[in-house]
Amino acid sequence: MANKDKKFNDQLAALEQQAKEVLSNNDRGTYTVPNSGLYPHQWLWDSCFIAIGQANFDVKRAEVEIRSLLKGQWSNGMVPSIILRKDRNIDQPDLDRHDRIWRSWLNPNAPSNLATSGITQPPMIAEAVTRVGAKMNKHDRRQWYKQVFNGLINYHKWIYQERDPHREGLALLIHPWEVGLDNTPPWMSELNEHLLPWWIRMLHTAKLDTAIGWFRSDNLYVSKHERLTNVEALAFYDVQRRLRRKNYEFDKYIDHSLFAIEDLTFNCILIRANSLLREIADFIDQEIDKDLLESMERSKKELAKLWDEYSGEYFSRDFISHRLIKESSIASFMPLYSGVISQEKASRIVEYLENEHRYGTDYPVPSTPLDSHWFNPNRYWQGPTWINTNWLIIDGLKRYGFNDHAEVLKEVTIDLVKKTGFFEYFNPLTGEGLGVDSFSWTAALIIDLLNS
Repeated sequence: MANKDKKFNDQLAALEQQAKEVLSNNDRGTYTVPNSGLYPHQWLWDSCFIAIGQANFDVKRAEVEIRSLLKGQWSNGMVPSIILRKDRNIDQPDLDRHDRIWRSWLNPNAPSNLATSGITQPPMIAEAVTRVGAKMNKHDRRQWYKQVFNGLINYHKWIYQERDPHREGLALLIHPWEVGLDNTPPWMSELNEHLLPWWIRMLHTAKLDTAIGWFRSDNLYVSKHERLTNVEALAFYDVQRRLRRKNYEFDKYIDHSLFAIEDLTFNCILIRANSLLREIADFIDQEIDKDLLESMERSKKELAKLWDEYSGEYFSRDFISHRLIKESSIASFMPLYSGVISQEKASRIVEYLENEHRYGTDYPVPSTPLDSHWFNPNRYWQGPTWINTNWLIIDGLKRYGFNDHAEVLKEVTIDLVKKTGFFEYFNPLTGEGLGVDSFSWTAALIIDLLNS
Protein backbone atom coordinates (compact mmCIF):
# COMPACT_ATOMS: atom_id res chain seq x y z
CA MET A 1 0.00 0.00 0.00
CA ALA A 2 2.85 2.39 0.87
CA ASN A 3 4.48 1.78 -2.52
CA LYS A 4 1.17 2.40 -4.29
CA ASP A 5 0.70 5.68 -2.40
CA LYS A 6 4.25 6.74 -3.21
CA LYS A 7 3.75 6.01 -6.89
CA PHE A 8 0.54 8.02 -6.94
CA ASN A 9 2.16 10.95 -5.15
CA ASP A 10 5.09 10.83 -7.55
CA GLN A 11 2.66 11.00 -10.46
CA LEU A 12 0.99 14.07 -9.00
CA ALA A 13 4.36 15.69 -8.37
CA ALA A 14 5.32 15.00 -11.99
CA LEU A 15 2.02 16.49 -13.16
CA GLU A 16 2.66 19.64 -11.16
CA GLN A 17 6.15 19.95 -12.61
CA GLN A 18 4.76 19.57 -16.13
CA ALA A 19 2.22 22.29 -15.38
CA LYS A 20 4.98 24.63 -14.23
CA GLU A 21 6.83 23.95 -17.46
CA VAL A 22 3.75 24.93 -19.48
CA LEU A 23 3.57 28.23 -17.61
CA SER A 24 7.31 28.78 -18.02
CA ASN A 25 7.13 28.20 -21.77
CA ASN A 26 4.22 30.66 -22.07
CA ASP A 27 5.84 33.26 -19.81
CA ARG A 28 6.75 36.52 -21.56
CA GLY A 29 8.40 38.17 -18.59
CA THR A 30 5.66 40.43 -17.28
CA TYR A 31 2.67 38.50 -18.60
CA THR A 32 1.77 34.97 -19.66
CA VAL A 33 0.11 34.13 -22.96
CA PRO A 34 -2.68 31.54 -22.85
CA ASN A 35 -0.91 29.69 -25.67
CA SER A 36 2.08 30.68 -27.77
CA GLY A 37 0.34 30.12 -31.11
CA LEU A 38 -3.36 30.91 -31.19
CA TYR A 39 -3.31 33.34 -28.24
CA PRO A 40 -0.23 35.58 -28.49
CA HIS A 41 -1.44 38.41 -26.22
CA GLN A 42 -2.61 38.86 -22.61
CA TRP A 43 -6.22 38.10 -21.69
CA LEU A 44 -7.89 39.41 -18.53
CA TRP A 45 -9.37 36.39 -16.84
CA ASP A 46 -6.68 34.10 -18.23
CA SER A 47 -4.03 36.12 -16.39
CA CYS A 48 -6.12 36.03 -13.21
CA PHE A 49 -6.35 32.25 -13.30
CA ILE A 50 -2.67 32.06 -14.20
CA ALA A 51 -1.70 34.24 -11.21
CA ILE A 52 -3.78 32.01 -8.92
CA GLY A 53 -1.67 29.05 -10.03
CA GLN A 54 1.62 30.95 -9.93
CA ALA A 55 0.96 32.06 -6.35
CA ASN A 56 1.44 28.47 -5.22
CA PHE A 57 5.12 28.46 -6.18
CA ASP A 58 6.21 32.00 -7.11
CA VAL A 59 4.30 34.78 -5.40
CA LYS A 60 6.45 37.56 -6.86
CA ARG A 61 5.77 36.36 -10.39
CA ALA A 62 2.04 36.21 -9.64
CA GLU A 63 2.18 39.83 -8.46
CA VAL A 64 3.79 40.85 -11.74
CA GLU A 65 1.02 39.10 -13.71
CA ILE A 66 -1.67 41.16 -11.98
CA ARG A 67 0.24 44.43 -12.17
CA SER A 68 0.69 43.93 -15.90
CA LEU A 69 -3.08 43.63 -16.28
CA LEU A 70 -3.68 46.87 -14.43
CA LYS A 71 -1.16 48.68 -16.64
CA GLY A 72 -3.63 48.20 -19.46
CA GLN A 73 -6.47 49.79 -17.46
CA TRP A 74 -8.26 52.64 -19.22
CA SER A 75 -8.48 56.05 -17.56
CA ASN A 76 -12.23 55.52 -17.04
CA GLY A 77 -11.48 52.39 -15.00
CA MET A 78 -12.18 49.64 -17.53
CA VAL A 79 -9.77 46.73 -17.56
CA PRO A 80 -9.80 45.50 -21.17
CA SER A 81 -10.32 41.88 -22.13
CA ILE A 82 -7.10 41.85 -24.14
CA ILE A 83 -3.85 43.77 -23.86
CA LEU A 84 -2.08 43.56 -27.21
CA ARG A 85 1.36 43.12 -25.86
CA LYS A 86 3.42 45.28 -28.17
CA ASP A 87 4.15 48.93 -27.45
CA ARG A 88 2.98 50.65 -30.56
CA ASN A 89 2.94 53.88 -32.48
CA ILE A 90 -0.37 54.25 -34.29
CA ASP A 91 1.49 55.49 -37.38
CA GLN A 92 3.24 52.15 -37.77
CA PRO A 93 2.30 50.48 -41.06
CA ASP A 94 2.84 46.99 -39.63
CA LEU A 95 0.28 46.98 -36.84
CA ASP A 96 -0.70 43.39 -36.22
CA ARG A 97 -4.11 42.04 -37.14
CA HIS A 98 -5.60 42.35 -33.64
CA ASP A 99 -4.52 45.95 -33.37
CA ARG A 100 -6.09 46.85 -36.70
CA ILE A 101 -9.32 45.14 -35.66
CA TRP A 102 -9.63 46.84 -32.27
CA ARG A 103 -8.12 50.34 -32.78
CA SER A 104 -8.49 51.12 -29.10
CA TRP A 105 -6.82 54.50 -29.60
CA LEU A 106 -10.10 55.75 -31.08
CA ASN A 107 -11.36 56.12 -27.49
CA PRO A 108 -9.68 58.89 -25.47
CA ASN A 109 -9.76 56.75 -22.31
CA ALA A 110 -7.52 54.05 -23.79
CA PRO A 111 -3.87 53.95 -22.70
CA SER A 112 -1.50 55.80 -25.01
CA ASN A 113 1.37 53.33 -24.81
CA LEU A 114 -0.53 50.05 -25.15
CA ALA A 115 -3.04 48.71 -27.63
CA THR A 116 -6.00 46.90 -26.09
CA SER A 117 -9.44 45.60 -26.90
CA GLY A 118 -12.40 47.93 -26.36
CA ILE A 119 -14.41 45.64 -24.08
CA THR A 120 -13.87 43.84 -20.78
CA GLN A 121 -14.05 40.26 -19.43
CA PRO A 122 -15.23 38.61 -16.19
CA PRO A 123 -13.82 40.59 -13.22
CA MET A 124 -11.65 37.88 -11.68
CA ILE A 125 -8.96 40.31 -10.52
CA ALA A 126 -10.11 40.62 -6.90
CA GLU A 127 -10.08 36.83 -6.61
CA ALA A 128 -6.57 36.65 -8.01
CA VAL A 129 -5.36 39.48 -5.76
CA THR A 130 -6.63 37.77 -2.61
CA ARG A 131 -5.32 34.35 -3.65
CA VAL A 132 -1.89 35.89 -4.16
CA GLY A 133 -2.20 37.81 -0.90
CA ALA A 134 -3.06 34.62 0.99
CA LYS A 135 0.46 33.33 0.26
CA MET A 136 2.09 36.36 1.97
CA ASN A 137 2.70 37.37 5.54
CA LYS A 138 0.43 40.12 6.86
CA HIS A 139 2.89 42.95 6.24
CA ASP A 140 3.53 42.00 2.63
CA ARG A 141 -0.16 41.35 2.05
CA ARG A 142 -1.03 44.81 3.30
CA GLN A 143 1.49 46.40 0.95
CA TRP A 144 0.24 44.28 -1.96
CA TYR A 145 -3.37 45.22 -1.36
CA LYS A 146 -2.50 48.92 -1.13
CA GLN A 147 -0.69 48.76 -4.46
CA VAL A 148 -3.67 47.36 -6.38
CA PHE A 149 -6.60 48.77 -4.40
CA ASN A 150 -7.23 51.90 -6.47
CA GLY A 151 -7.14 49.94 -9.71
CA LEU A 152 -9.68 47.46 -8.35
CA ILE A 153 -11.96 50.19 -7.02
CA ASN A 154 -11.88 52.09 -10.29
CA TYR A 155 -12.67 48.92 -12.25
CA HIS A 156 -15.69 48.06 -10.13
CA LYS A 157 -16.88 51.68 -10.29
CA TRP A 158 -16.64 51.60 -14.07
CA ILE A 159 -18.69 48.39 -14.25
CA TYR A 160 -21.55 49.95 -12.32
CA GLN A 161 -21.33 53.43 -13.82
CA GLU A 162 -21.18 52.28 -17.43
CA ARG A 163 -22.77 48.84 -17.45
CA ASP A 164 -25.60 49.38 -14.95
CA PRO A 165 -27.23 52.49 -16.42
CA HIS A 166 -30.58 51.92 -14.69
CA ARG A 167 -28.88 51.27 -11.32
CA GLU A 168 -30.59 47.90 -10.96
CA GLY A 169 -27.53 46.02 -9.75
CA LEU A 170 -26.63 43.78 -12.68
CA ALA A 171 -23.98 44.56 -15.28
CA LEU A 172 -24.97 44.31 -18.92
CA LEU A 173 -22.59 42.95 -21.55
CA ILE A 174 -22.46 44.08 -25.13
CA HIS A 175 -20.40 41.29 -26.75
CA PRO A 176 -20.17 37.51 -26.19
CA TRP A 177 -16.41 37.89 -25.79
CA GLU A 178 -17.06 39.81 -22.56
CA VAL A 179 -18.44 36.78 -20.76
CA GLY A 180 -15.50 34.64 -21.95
CA LEU A 181 -17.85 31.73 -22.75
CA ASP A 182 -18.03 32.96 -26.31
CA ASN A 183 -20.61 30.76 -28.07
CA THR A 184 -22.45 29.67 -24.95
CA PRO A 185 -26.14 28.74 -25.63
CA PRO A 186 -27.86 31.73 -23.96
CA TRP A 187 -26.01 34.16 -26.19
CA MET A 188 -26.23 32.06 -29.32
CA SER A 189 -29.96 31.53 -28.92
CA GLU A 190 -30.45 35.31 -28.79
CA LEU A 191 -28.23 35.76 -31.81
CA ASN A 192 -29.93 33.13 -33.95
CA GLU A 193 -33.51 33.88 -32.95
CA HIS A 194 -33.50 37.65 -32.86
CA LEU A 195 -30.26 39.41 -33.69
CA LEU A 196 -28.40 37.81 -36.60
CA PRO A 197 -27.74 40.55 -39.20
CA TRP A 198 -29.50 40.13 -42.53
CA TRP A 199 -26.30 39.97 -44.56
CA ILE A 200 -24.97 37.08 -42.47
CA ARG A 201 -28.29 35.25 -42.82
CA MET A 202 -28.03 35.75 -46.57
CA LEU A 203 -24.46 34.39 -46.70
CA HIS A 204 -25.48 31.40 -44.62
CA THR A 205 -28.55 30.64 -46.74
CA ALA A 206 -26.45 30.82 -49.91
CA LYS A 207 -23.76 28.70 -48.18
CA LEU A 208 -21.22 31.41 -48.91
CA ASP A 209 -20.18 31.60 -45.26
CA THR A 210 -18.02 28.49 -45.78
CA ALA A 211 -15.54 30.62 -47.71
CA ILE A 212 -14.90 32.62 -44.54
CA GLY A 213 -13.20 29.57 -43.05
CA TRP A 214 -10.23 30.08 -45.35
CA PHE A 215 -9.47 33.42 -43.67
CA ARG A 216 -9.89 32.36 -40.05
CA SER A 217 -6.58 32.24 -38.17
CA ASP A 218 -7.94 29.93 -35.45
CA ASN A 219 -8.45 27.19 -38.02
CA LEU A 220 -4.69 27.13 -38.51
CA TYR A 221 -4.30 25.81 -34.97
CA VAL A 222 -7.54 23.98 -34.16
CA SER A 223 -10.03 21.89 -36.11
CA LYS A 224 -12.97 23.95 -37.35
CA HIS A 225 -15.27 21.43 -35.66
CA GLU A 226 -13.93 22.57 -32.28
CA ARG A 227 -14.39 26.31 -32.78
CA LEU A 228 -17.12 28.82 -33.50
CA THR A 229 -19.11 28.23 -36.66
CA ASN A 230 -18.45 30.62 -39.52
CA VAL A 231 -21.83 32.28 -38.90
CA GLU A 232 -20.97 32.84 -35.24
CA ALA A 233 -17.52 34.19 -36.11
CA LEU A 234 -19.01 36.61 -38.66
CA ALA A 235 -21.63 37.79 -36.19
CA PHE A 236 -19.05 38.35 -33.46
CA TYR A 237 -16.91 40.39 -35.81
CA ASP A 238 -19.95 42.39 -36.89
CA VAL A 239 -20.76 43.26 -33.28
CA GLN A 240 -17.17 44.28 -32.61
CA ARG A 241 -17.13 46.44 -35.75
CA ARG A 242 -20.31 48.23 -34.61
CA LEU A 243 -18.70 49.02 -31.26
CA ARG A 244 -15.54 50.27 -32.95
CA ARG A 245 -17.53 52.58 -35.21
CA LYS A 246 -18.86 54.23 -32.04
CA ASN A 247 -15.32 54.47 -30.59
CA TYR A 248 -16.38 52.15 -27.74
CA GLU A 249 -18.37 55.02 -26.22
CA PHE A 250 -21.23 53.52 -24.25
CA ASP A 251 -23.75 56.32 -24.74
CA LYS A 252 -23.33 56.11 -28.50
CA TYR A 253 -23.72 52.36 -28.95
CA ILE A 254 -26.08 51.17 -26.23
CA ASP A 255 -29.28 52.23 -28.04
CA HIS A 256 -28.14 50.43 -31.19
CA SER A 257 -26.26 47.53 -29.63
CA LEU A 258 -26.89 44.08 -31.07
CA PHE A 259 -26.45 42.55 -27.61
CA ALA A 260 -27.43 43.87 -24.19
CA ILE A 261 -27.49 40.88 -21.86
CA GLU A 262 -27.21 40.71 -18.08
CA ASP A 263 -25.08 37.61 -18.14
CA LEU A 264 -25.33 35.18 -15.25
CA THR A 265 -21.69 34.06 -15.20
CA PHE A 266 -20.29 37.59 -15.37
CA ASN A 267 -22.56 38.87 -12.62
CA CYS A 268 -21.90 35.94 -10.30
CA ILE A 269 -18.17 36.58 -10.66
CA LEU A 270 -18.80 40.29 -10.07
CA ILE A 271 -20.74 39.60 -6.88
CA ARG A 272 -17.98 37.37 -5.56
CA ALA A 273 -15.40 40.00 -6.55
CA ASN A 274 -17.40 42.65 -4.66
CA SER A 275 -17.22 40.65 -1.44
CA LEU A 276 -13.48 40.16 -1.89
CA LEU A 277 -13.01 43.87 -2.59
CA ARG A 278 -14.68 44.59 0.73
CA GLU A 279 -12.30 42.18 2.47
CA ILE A 280 -9.33 43.90 0.86
CA ALA A 281 -10.60 47.33 1.93
CA ASP A 282 -11.16 46.15 5.51
CA PHE A 283 -7.67 44.64 5.67
CA ILE A 284 -5.99 47.92 4.70
CA ASP A 285 -8.48 50.18 6.53
CA GLN A 286 -9.78 51.82 3.37
CA GLU A 287 -13.27 53.17 2.80
CA ILE A 288 -15.41 52.16 -0.16
CA ASP A 289 -17.66 55.03 -1.18
CA LYS A 290 -21.36 54.83 -0.48
CA ASP A 291 -22.51 54.67 -4.12
CA LEU A 292 -20.35 51.65 -4.87
CA LEU A 293 -21.42 49.87 -1.69
CA GLU A 294 -25.08 50.46 -2.58
CA SER A 295 -24.47 49.03 -6.06
CA MET A 296 -22.84 45.97 -4.54
CA GLU A 297 -25.87 45.38 -2.34
CA ARG A 298 -28.26 45.79 -5.27
CA SER A 299 -26.33 43.14 -7.20
CA LYS A 300 -26.99 40.53 -4.52
CA LYS A 301 -30.69 41.34 -4.41
CA GLU A 302 -31.11 41.51 -8.17
CA LEU A 303 -29.43 38.12 -8.69
CA ALA A 304 -32.47 36.57 -7.00
CA LYS A 305 -34.62 37.78 -9.92
CA LEU A 306 -32.66 35.55 -12.32
CA TRP A 307 -34.08 32.45 -10.59
CA ASP A 308 -36.75 30.44 -12.41
CA GLU A 309 -38.73 28.41 -9.91
CA TYR A 310 -40.23 26.03 -12.45
CA SER A 311 -36.90 24.80 -13.81
CA GLY A 312 -34.97 25.32 -10.59
CA GLU A 313 -32.23 27.28 -12.36
CA TYR A 314 -30.77 30.74 -12.65
CA PHE A 315 -30.59 32.23 -16.13
CA SER A 316 -29.13 35.26 -17.90
CA ARG A 317 -31.54 38.10 -18.66
CA ASP A 318 -32.24 40.41 -21.57
CA PHE A 319 -31.42 43.93 -20.42
CA ILE A 320 -34.24 45.69 -22.28
CA SER A 321 -37.18 43.37 -21.68
CA HIS A 322 -36.00 41.68 -18.45
CA ARG A 323 -36.97 38.39 -20.08
CA LEU A 324 -35.02 35.41 -18.76
CA ILE A 325 -33.05 33.65 -21.50
CA LYS A 326 -33.99 30.09 -20.61
CA GLU A 327 -31.10 28.19 -22.13
CA SER A 328 -29.27 25.93 -19.70
CA SER A 329 -25.49 26.04 -19.64
CA ILE A 330 -22.51 25.86 -17.32
CA ALA A 331 -23.63 29.29 -16.07
CA SER A 332 -26.33 27.50 -14.05
CA PHE A 333 -23.65 26.53 -11.49
CA MET A 334 -22.04 29.95 -11.14
CA PRO A 335 -24.45 31.21 -8.44
CA LEU A 336 -22.66 28.73 -6.16
CA TYR A 337 -19.46 30.68 -6.76
CA SER A 338 -21.21 34.00 -6.03
CA GLY A 339 -21.79 32.85 -2.47
CA VAL A 340 -24.99 34.86 -1.97
CA ILE A 341 -27.78 32.42 -2.82
CA SER A 342 -29.71 30.41 -0.24
CA GLN A 343 -28.70 26.94 0.88
CA GLU A 344 -31.98 25.60 -0.47
CA LYS A 345 -31.32 26.94 -3.96
CA ALA A 346 -27.73 25.73 -3.81
CA SER A 347 -29.02 22.22 -3.07
CA ARG A 348 -31.33 22.34 -6.08
CA ILE A 349 -28.44 23.40 -8.31
CA VAL A 350 -26.29 20.54 -7.04
CA GLU A 351 -29.06 18.11 -7.95
CA TYR A 352 -28.45 19.02 -11.60
CA LEU A 353 -24.78 18.27 -11.15
CA GLU A 354 -25.74 14.76 -10.09
CA ASN A 355 -28.30 14.26 -12.89
CA GLU A 356 -26.84 11.75 -15.36
CA HIS A 357 -29.19 12.92 -18.10
CA ARG A 358 -27.94 16.49 -17.83
CA TYR A 359 -24.35 16.70 -16.60
CA GLY A 360 -23.52 13.09 -15.75
CA THR A 361 -20.57 12.51 -18.08
CA ASP A 362 -17.40 10.54 -17.44
CA TYR A 363 -15.39 13.76 -17.59
CA PRO A 364 -17.53 16.51 -16.03
CA VAL A 365 -18.64 19.26 -16.05
CA PRO A 366 -19.81 19.73 -19.65
CA SER A 367 -20.34 23.37 -20.60
CA THR A 368 -23.80 22.52 -21.98
CA PRO A 369 -26.13 19.84 -20.57
CA LEU A 370 -26.51 16.59 -22.47
CA ASP A 371 -30.23 17.12 -23.00
CA SER A 372 -29.78 20.51 -24.68
CA HIS A 373 -30.23 20.77 -28.43
CA TRP A 374 -27.06 22.87 -28.39
CA PHE A 375 -24.93 20.06 -26.96
CA ASN A 376 -21.86 19.25 -29.04
CA PRO A 377 -19.05 17.50 -27.14
CA ASN A 378 -16.33 19.05 -29.29
CA ARG A 379 -17.42 22.62 -30.03
CA TYR A 380 -15.94 25.23 -27.72
CA TRP A 381 -18.53 26.35 -25.11
CA GLN A 382 -21.37 24.17 -26.41
CA GLY A 383 -20.37 20.95 -24.68
CA PRO A 384 -16.70 20.52 -23.76
CA THR A 385 -15.41 20.48 -20.21
CA TRP A 386 -13.18 23.38 -19.18
CA ILE A 387 -10.83 23.44 -16.20
CA ASN A 388 -11.59 27.04 -15.22
CA THR A 389 -15.33 26.46 -14.86
CA ASN A 390 -14.65 23.27 -12.91
CA TRP A 391 -12.41 25.32 -10.61
CA LEU A 392 -15.16 27.90 -10.07
CA ILE A 393 -17.73 25.17 -9.37
CA ILE A 394 -15.41 23.42 -6.91
CA ASP A 395 -14.95 26.70 -5.06
CA GLY A 396 -18.70 27.24 -4.94
CA LEU A 397 -19.43 23.71 -3.75
CA LYS A 398 -17.04 24.17 -0.83
CA ARG A 399 -18.67 27.47 0.09
CA TYR A 400 -22.02 25.73 0.53
CA GLY A 401 -20.65 22.75 2.39
CA PHE A 402 -20.80 20.22 -0.45
CA ASN A 403 -17.29 19.12 0.37
CA ASP A 404 -17.64 15.56 -0.89
CA HIS A 405 -18.94 16.79 -4.24
CA ALA A 406 -16.09 19.29 -4.42
CA GLU A 407 -13.48 16.64 -3.67
CA VAL A 408 -14.84 14.25 -6.27
CA LEU A 409 -14.90 16.95 -8.95
CA LYS A 410 -11.40 18.03 -7.98
CA GLU A 411 -10.06 14.48 -8.30
CA VAL A 412 -11.83 13.88 -11.61
CA THR A 413 -10.48 17.17 -12.97
CA ILE A 414 -6.91 16.33 -11.98
CA ASP A 415 -7.24 12.82 -13.40
CA LEU A 416 -8.56 14.21 -16.69
CA VAL A 417 -5.51 16.42 -17.19
CA LYS A 418 -3.17 13.70 -15.96
CA LYS A 419 -4.62 11.34 -18.54
CA THR A 420 -4.95 13.72 -21.49
CA GLY A 421 -2.65 16.71 -21.06
CA PHE A 422 -2.91 20.47 -20.63
CA PHE A 423 -5.46 21.14 -23.34
CA GLU A 424 -7.70 24.17 -23.67
CA TYR A 425 -10.87 22.09 -23.23
CA PHE A 426 -11.94 18.43 -23.28
CA ASN A 427 -14.59 16.16 -24.74
CA PRO A 428 -16.78 15.39 -21.68
CA LEU A 429 -17.71 11.94 -22.99
CA THR A 430 -14.28 10.59 -23.99
CA GLY A 431 -11.80 12.89 -22.24
CA GLU A 432 -10.13 13.74 -25.55
CA GLY A 433 -8.12 16.95 -25.46
CA LEU A 434 -9.52 19.74 -27.65
CA GLY A 435 -8.47 23.21 -28.69
CA VAL A 436 -4.80 24.05 -28.26
CA ASP A 437 -2.34 22.13 -26.09
CA SER A 438 -0.09 23.65 -23.43
CA PHE A 439 -2.88 25.96 -22.30
CA SER A 440 -1.87 28.22 -19.44
CA TRP A 441 -4.98 28.37 -17.27
CA THR A 442 -5.36 24.61 -17.43
CA ALA A 443 -1.81 24.27 -16.10
CA ALA A 444 -2.20 27.02 -13.51
CA LEU A 445 -5.47 25.78 -12.05
CA ILE A 446 -4.24 22.19 -11.87
CA ILE A 447 -1.35 23.48 -9.79
CA ASP A 448 -3.83 25.25 -7.53
CA LEU A 449 -6.05 22.16 -7.19
CA LEU A 450 -3.05 19.99 -6.39
CA ASN A 451 -2.14 22.37 -3.56
CA SER A 452 -5.63 22.90 -2.15
